[in-house]
Amino acid sequence: MTNGAATVTDTLLGDLAATSRDVREASRRLDKVGRLAAFLGRLGAEEIEIAVSFLCGSLPQGRIGVGFSALSEVRSVPAASAPVLTLAAVDSAFERVAATRGRGSTAARVQQLRDLLARATRDEQDFLVRLLQGEIRQGALESVITDAVARAAGLPAARVRRAVMMAGGLGSVARVALAGTDPDLSRFSLRMFHPVQPMLAQSADSVDDALAQWRSTTSWTAPAFKYTRTRQR
Repeated sequence: MTNGAATVTDTLLGDLAATSRDVREASRRLDKVGRLAAFLGRLGAEEIEIAVSFLCGSLPQGRIGVGFSALSEVRSVPAASAPVLTLAAVDSAFERVAATRGRGSTAARVQQLRDLLARATRDEQDFLVRLLQGEIRQGALESVITDAVARAAGLPAARVRRAVMMAGGLGSVARVALAGTDPDLSRFSLRMFHPVQPMLAQSADSVDDALAQWRSTTSWTAPAFKYTRTRQR
């Protein structure tokens, strides 16, 4: 059980990338949960949502205007010799990229990415590029990370899963769950005009992965068929 997340924000991106690699190489779900829980339990309070988003393969900012074309221009950036990038620094860099708009913004975003990758080691560069491409494949889908949050916080997994369902996502729940010895997850409840997680579309690598994610939150599963009409003009 955690004793409350620290306020420091100096966890290195390299530590997260190494954890992601270890989890990807682990074959058993319990091993994945254990490795993730050990990492999450060391995070500072301001790092939790960032780390959870990255491990889930997404950015806290959502889309930041970086596509394959921009990434292809920065792949050749020389890597740093030693890890210096913190999670907070990477998140701030993504904030700046997302805020870049207007004439010349494409070139400006590419330069910002160059500056970021120049401070990253080879392993960190690989992780960042895969993150921006949406290609984080480590077998640590949200259901696994949810269980890891529960273990790190010393909470029943069912309690955390319910909070995630009500919140519509894991980040904010993880921050509250890991912030203290007696976290109040009851704040995550039904709200007007706020969708619960089963209403939100999510991606999976395969049908089996999708069923595994769903079965982690419910005891039954039923398929629904949807046909989308294509309009021609």
